[in-house]
Amino acid sequence: QVQLVESGGGLVQAGDSLRLSCAASGLTFSYHTMGWFRQAPGKEREFVSHISWSGGGAYYQDSVKGRFTISRDNAKNTVYLQMNSLKPDDTAVYYCAASKPFRTLVVTTVEYWGRGTQVTVSS
Repeated sequence: QVQLVESGGGLVQAGDSLRLSCAASGLTFSYHTMGWFRQAPGKEREFVSHISWSGGGAYYQDSVKGRFTISRDNAKNTVYLQMNSLKPDDTAVYYCAASKPFRTLVVTTVEYWGRGTQVTVSS
């Protein structure tokens, strides 16, 4: 049974930092592009960032470029999202996602989802 378990969310002030983690089990982690989506209240789920199965390439939504950094540790089956200079607009539930094997990560290629972790940024 595949599980993606997120952690690290919380309530912070604007300008603060958080580090999200996603621990994966039940899959061959190094076969999957891993990434993060987020969903704010009343809005659709949106892509945030992904990192290729080898860790060699990362991609970010424009609004988080320069503030968020994605990384992965294939030995620990874990993907991370370091979020700096947080803004109130970053408030959302953040979901970890795994692509179908050896595919890029967009909503239509997600094979597994985590349950999400809440990030709230106060102004």
